[in-house]
Amino acid sequence: MAATGGTKAILAAFFANLGIAIAKFVAFAFTGASSMLAEAIHSCADTSNQALLLLGGRLAKREATPTHPFGYGRERYFWSFVVALVLFSVGAMFAIYEGVQKIRDPHVIDAPIWAFSVLSIGIVLEGWSFRTAIVESNAIRGDASWTTFIRRSRVPELPVVLLEDLGALVGLVLALSALLIAVVFEAPVWDGIGTLSIGVLLGVIAVVLAIEMKSLLIGEGTTKNKRQSIVKAINGVAGVDRIIHIRTQHIGPDELLVGAKVALDEGLSTEQIGDLINQIEAEVRREVPEARPMYIEPDIFRS
Repeated sequence: MAATGGTKAILAAFFANLGIAIAKFVAFAFTGASSMLAEAIHSCADTSNQALLLLGGRLAKREATPTHPFGYGRERYFWSFVVALVLFSVGAMFAIYEGVQKIRDPHVIDAPIWAFSVLSIGIVLEGWSFRTAIVESNAIRGDASWTTFIRRSRVPELPVVLLEDLGALVGLVLALSALLIAVVFEAPVWDGIGTLSIGVLLGVIAVVLAIEMKSLLIGEGTTKNKRQSIVKAINGVAGVDRIIHIRTQHIGPDELLVGAKVALDEGLSTEQIGDLINQIEAEVRREVPEARPMYIEPDIFRS
């Protein structure tokens, strides 16, 4: 699921955001509402972000080379980090700037029915995209809470799409509410307030994503449960006295580097040690299939 689980969610978000972006630009042309323009730019940024996630997935599949002997799995982390930067620079900063400008110099909303219609349609489409992301995430989330899943997931695309879709839904509601107040109470300044609120929301989401993707990019170990599975697999091999220490690091969402220093029973021949190491590797991969590169070092335990 780690390899392909996010593709359906990414494609759903891509087509939803593309359609919504076009509709929002049309609505902005008729209304002149800054919140509509901010939402249109936001949808453009989201559409390009989905394309970047798909690009990262494609680049990550390249074969290992002498320059990159562990492959290109971290491409997915890198492009997910770029998505956070795009969301902040294009989505959040533009919306904040446009919101401040419209608060300082508000304009009357023309043909508001266009804005209300497009925003309502956008809520439906984003809701569909968000639901798809939730279904895809549930397949690998297990019993973890949503906060834990976003913070601990080693599959970067799903947390990105989840937070983007959540931000898009909340942003649409903010834009709709602000425009409704602006039209009903003839207070166009609320259009700017809504735009500014959307910018702040996108900024918060972008910062959260950047922090999480940075952590993955510089290297995270496996989860607590999988680490326990690795330890159990090693200790379960006959001839292993104890684990001296163990280190893990994800070199991609689907590939885990495992290094362990292991104390073996005394009196084993070189050939027996080699066979034992091969058995340890086989048992670990049986329990944790993504543990592909593995280095087991036999040593003597010193208390």
